[in-house]
Amino acid sequence: MKGEQPRLIDEWQDAPKFWDAIRYDVDHSSGWGHYILTGSAVPPDDKKERSGKKDIVHSGTGRIVRVRMLPMSLWESGESSGTVSLGSLFNGEKFKAGEAIARSLKDMAYLVCRGGWPQAVSQDGETALERAFEYVDAVVNSDISRVDGVSRDPRRARLLLKSYARLQGTQSTIVNIRKDMATGDGNGPDDDTVSSYINSLRKIFVVEDAEAWCPALRSRAAIRMSPTRYFSDPSIAAAALGLGPEDLMNDIRTYGMFFEAMVVRDLRVYAAALNGDVSHYLDRNGLECDAVVHLRNGTSGLVEVKLGGGALIKEGARTLNELSGIIDTSRQKEVAFKMVVTATGDFAYQRQDGIIVCPVGALRP
Repeated sequence: MKGEQPRLIDEWQDAPKFWDAIRYDVDHSSGWGHYILTGSAVPPDDKKERSGKKDIVHSGTGRIVRVRMLPMSLWESGESSGTVSLGSLFNGEKFKAGEAIARSLKDMAYLVCRGGWPQAVSQDGETALERAFEYVDAVVNSDISRVDGVSRDPRRARLLLKSYARLQGTQSTIVNIRKDMATGDGNGPDDDTVSSYINSLRKIFVVEDAEAWCPALRSRAAIRMSPTRYFSDPSIAAAALGLGPEDLMNDIRTYGMFFEAMVVRDLRVYAAALNGDVSHYLDRNGLECDAVVHLRNGTSGLVEVKLGGGALIKEGARTLNELSGIIDTSRQKEVAFKMVVTATGDFAYQRQDGIIVCPVGALRP
């Protein structure tokens, strides 16, 4: 811990004693930013020393700030022009049409399968695509067991990743996931085992579910509270299923689900930079909004994700107008913006009804 500061300690969870040592040191120092602790997993809560004492005693409240990291967004990897700023829209600034970094559907399929892994972003072609496959192999063969010291079956872990990939973007329950994991003879894990595996994946930041958005409504529509299943990066789903860009091009429905997952990843990165989060809306009447970006000050933006244009954009706009129309603005703020995010397009523009149509290659925080 001695030396020039700030001092970065990587994978600190493998030596959790650092936490209390650093907390003690900052208590006896002035200023901020003395240490940066990075890690690819959450340290197990019940891990103890031989003496019986916990490795981490103090919560770190008031001393240590937590920042959740995600793979790189298209703007961070230099693959978005950044001409449309979510921050500007939340601040009430007038929308300005902007150019996007235009790509074909095939190009976008490659970005979905490559993911936002820093190493992959700096590589090209099959070499870059291979990073996600290597990541999945490491998760099922090692990381899912190493995170809490509980031995887990690599084959079962891989089946779970495949099921999660098939069900991403849905509100599938543990029961549904378990049934999807069942082998040809109908045998599969029980609900508790599935939950245990998912919790382990959550601890190593593989899965990143979206919580339900619960606005004040004029209608009596009951909101579905189940989380929407996502990975932290869509490339994990592609690798789990053994898919590449050509496979997505040959299955547009699956491609649309994977593209939505990539947009949700980017929106999460941008929302975090604005002290916000991303949720999902679905009610019992079937009204659904792919992503809701909401900030701490109570403002929200509604986003529909569409792989193509034309009729799909009209469909997304219709959904956005319907949802915004049932929000009770006497009890919460009006939505700051309504946006349809597309895969292709040369520029972002605003429709006469105020809805913004924006290629994902134009977005930034």
